[in-house]
Amino acid sequence: MPIVTLISYTPDPVRTVAAAAKLCYSRSGIETLLDNLDEHKANDFVEMLSDLGHESPIEHASFTFGIDGVSRAFLAQITRHRLASYSVQSQRYVEKQGFDYVTPPEIAGIPEAAAEYGRIMDECAKSYETLTSLLKEKHERELLKGGMDPKEAGRKAAKMAIEDARFVLPNACDTRMVVTMNARSLHNFFKQRLCNRAQWEIRAVAEQMYRLVYAVAPVLFAHAGPPCADGPCPEGKMSCGQMAAVKEKYRLLRGELRGK
Repeated sequence: MPIVTLISYTPDPVRTVAAAAKLCYSRSGIETLLDNLDEHKANDFVEMLSDLGHESPIEHASFTFGIDGVSRAFLAQITRHRLASYSVQSQRYVEKQGFDYVTPPEIAGIPEAAAEYGRIMDECAKSYETLTSLLKEKHERELLKGGMDPKEAGRKAAKMAIEDARFVLPNACDTRMVVTMNARSLHNFFKQRLCNRAQWEIRAVAEQMYRLVYAVAPVLFAHAGPPCADGPCPEGKMSCGQMAAVKEKYRLLRGELRGK
C-alpha cells in the first residue's frame, strides 16, 4: 500500500491565489494586494475564479508530497504529468539488494499466482546480487591495477556495478519520491487519476493526495476530483457506469474532510 505525506505547501494558499487574481481584476499595486483580503474575501475571490473558469491564478499555490511504497511502474505513469517536479530514489546510486516490491491485488488474490510472482521476484533479486558481485570484482580489479587506493576502489567499484546490475530489476521494484505540483496541475491530475478507470496504484496515490490537499485548502479543491463528481462522465462508451456512486462518494468525502 503506498504511503503519501504532505511535506509542505504554500502558506495561506487561498489568500495567495486571491492576491494574484486581485492583480488581474483591479488597479491594486503589489504593495497593497493583501490589504483587506481577509479569509472570507479570499474564499469568495477563489470561488469566483472557479465560476469564471479562470484557472491560472491557482498555479501560485504549490504542494509537495512524499510518496513511498510505490513501484517503478507507478513512476512511469506519474511522470507523464509533466507540469510537476520530481526527485526519485536512484537505482544508479542506491543499492537494491533484497529489494521490496509491489504486488498487484489481482495477483495477491490468487494463491498460485502470488506464489509464482514471489518466486520471480526472488529470482530477480538473486540475479541482481550475482551481477552486482561479478561487476564489482571486475571494476575493482581494474581500478586497483590503475593504482587506486583499495578502500576507494572498493567504494567506486560498488557504485559502478549497481549502475548496470539495475537493468534486471523489475517494474514491481519499490521506489520513493518527492513530488511538487501546483494547484492547477493537481486539478488535472485528480481529473485523470481519480477516475474509476485509472490504474489501481496511481489511483490509490491520487486518493491520498486529494485527501491531504482538500483538508488544508478546501476552497481551492472544492470542485477537484473525477469529472463525474461534479458533472457528466466524459468517457462515453468507456464509462464505468458508476457515476451516481462516484458523486455520492465525493459528496460524503468532502463533507468528512470539512468536518461536517
